[in-house]
Amino acid sequence: MAPGSRAWGALPLLLLPLLLLPAACRAGGGCAGEGGPLEPFDALYASGVEAFYGGDFAGAARCLERALRSRRELRAARLRCRRRCRGQVRLAAPGPGVGGDLSFFGSVLRRAGCVRSCEEPLLGAASRHRAAEEVRADFQRRVPYSYLQRAYIQLNKLEEAANAAHTFFMANPEHMEIQQDIENYMTTAGKVSLVDREAKQHMEDYTAGVRHYDKEEYELAIVFLERALKEYYSEDEDCQIMCEGPQRFEEHEYLEYKAGLYEAIADHYMQVLACKHDCVRELAMRSGRISPIENFLPLHYDYLQFAYYRVGDYRKALECAKSYLLFHPDDEDVLENAGYYKGLLEATMDPDTIKPRKEAKMLLQRHKLESHLLQVAAAGLGYAYTEPNYWNRYGARQDEHSVPSSISSEPEDGPRLSLAKKPMPKPDRELKEGGPLLYSDVKFVYNSQQLNGTQRVLLDNVISEEQCRELHRVASGIMLAGDGYRGKTSPHTPNERFEGATVLKALKYGYEGRVPLKSARLFYDISEKARRIVESYFMLNSTLYFSYTHLVCRTALSGQQERRNDLSHPIHADNCLLDPEANECWKEPPAYTFRDYSALLYMNADFEGGEFIFTEMDAKTVTASIKPKCGRMISFSSGGENPHGVKAVTKGQRCAVALWFTLDPLYRELERIQADEVIAMLDQEHLGPSEMNINPKDEL
Repeated sequence: MAPGSRAWGALPLLLLPLLLLPAACRAGGGCAGEGGPLEPFDALYASGVEAFYGGDFAGAARCLERALRSRRELRAARLRCRRRCRGQVRLAAPGPGVGGDLSFFGSVLRRAGCVRSCEEPLLGAASRHRAAEEVRADFQRRVPYSYLQRAYIQLNKLEEAANAAHTFFMANPEHMEIQQDIENYMTTAGKVSLVDREAKQHMEDYTAGVRHYDKEEYELAIVFLERALKEYYSEDEDCQIMCEGPQRFEEHEYLEYKAGLYEAIADHYMQVLACKHDCVRELAMRSGRISPIENFLPLHYDYLQFAYYRVGDYRKALECAKSYLLFHPDDEDVLENAGYYKGLLEATMDPDTIKPRKEAKMLLQRHKLESHLLQVAAAGLGYAYTEPNYWNRYGARQDEHSVPSSISSEPEDGPRLSLAKKPMPKPDRELKEGGPLLYSDVKFVYNSQQLNGTQRVLLDNVISEEQCRELHRVASGIMLAGDGYRGKTSPHTPNERFEGATVLKALKYGYEGRVPLKSARLFYDISEKARRIVESYFMLNSTLYFSYTHLVCRTALSGQQERRNDLSHPIHADNCLLDPEANECWKEPPAYTFRDYSALLYMNADFEGGEFIFTEMDAKTVTASIKPKCGRMISFSSGGENPHGVKAVTKGQRCAVALWFTLDPLYRELERIQADEVIAMLDQEHLGPSEMNINPKDEL
């Protein structure tokens, strides 16, 4: 993206009603100060956001970088102090009789004092670093990097902007505008080596090891996988230590908490223990993913046992096979591998002297003891806990590296990991439909049965003819060719031009006076109306969030329509990779696996072609065909049960509001959150909503 190509300067004035702390980051201001206790990262973040929205992009970048560094230093200081005090103050064993527990509690008090005396000179009072849940969520989603990349654009620092955008994108793979920005950086700045500034090193090395493995570069695979294991166990220790921090009592109001000594200790310790027990899952999580890599730690040993075999180190191959079998003692394939390796070693040594790796054995023993204690607490103390299967190889979690290796009886053939994909799981929620449509003017047309499928509904009169015309006028003033399609003007077919715009862009243009503000507000309002209808009709028992909202028009290109036999949008599913030959849909990246429901609200009918179609999973057998018209909305669940596409638009322009929804708040649309803040500010300033009432008129 060329510097200044996007007029961000006006938009920040819209978003001012964020909770702003006193400014510490104005140009030449307090953000540059060093020394003394560590500055709270939440205050630095708020000051950076304030500077950004005030147009002080240098101050914003400075404060946001300080906020990120402060958060890292906060974690490092806590780790350093807790690790030091673990070594200096050992917990004593309780003795018998009255007062026998004094030695134990005395050591607890001394360790607590050690931690406080270590942390306070570095950090100041502990209360300084208790950030709000919303701020912690922002850092988890890497939102500061979104601000950073925009600030660096304004400062003409394209390399820093590219790295910030890439770091944000790794945790927000659904953010289509960031994808487009990154491609623009690559074009504008030339060859840019993108850096994920929040990358987990053990995950990076694991991924590199698997990549070398796939290329049959086994020596390099061993180097990276062994390094990944070392880093994994180091990160596991850090995770365990960080779990010893404050915990939230979900079932008790802290100020009114009146449990006895041992009940209070048990309540807190069980939460700490559950946190420690879940470190296995935490370390297997990739940025931007809902689920961890299945069977993550054992897979290191599975890859290594084969890689060592291929480089001729049979001793290490057996050692890694035995380590893997600690987690899966009944795995027939690896048992066969281990037997084969023993046969190769018998002539030179006693293979029974080769044992599983000590660190794997110790971690598994600890993990089993944690599980036992948590289950004891659940049974005896009423502590709610369900034990996940952390080492499950065939469970519901989706991952491309889930099938273990097997070894051939022919040495020259060599063993090889069989990395097979798995089919999409069945929905994990009860499927319902037929709930109220909420608005008296909305007309029901067809349900799932009438549309020959599952979780489908067709509605008319969702918006009026006048609203369609007004929305179309807005579209003509705000849409850009290729918007939402990574800048590609013809992403699905060379015979049509695609243009689009987001809700936030519409509001920005409305505020700047480039389109009527009332019309821009209409785009926001009708998308909210659609969300409410979908949530109600499918009788969802949890909130449906926006995942992405896009106003899109596709226009037939003149001179390219004769003997045309392609589709405007090929058959696909919205949250999995459709595989028509296998009759399956694989729920794995790069699919948007977090999407749960989809909807298309049509704005016009004055074009030829462009019918929306559902098909079977073969992508050929059409089960339903829908002709768009003003106010018509088709909605459906986003999985492989609903493959769909769009027939060629052969004349004119077809426009619709495309909406994707998620039940997971972690994947809420970032621009939608910002748009909500804009709307709240507009309402406070009495700039007025659109004439459309988004509240239900008469519940049906």
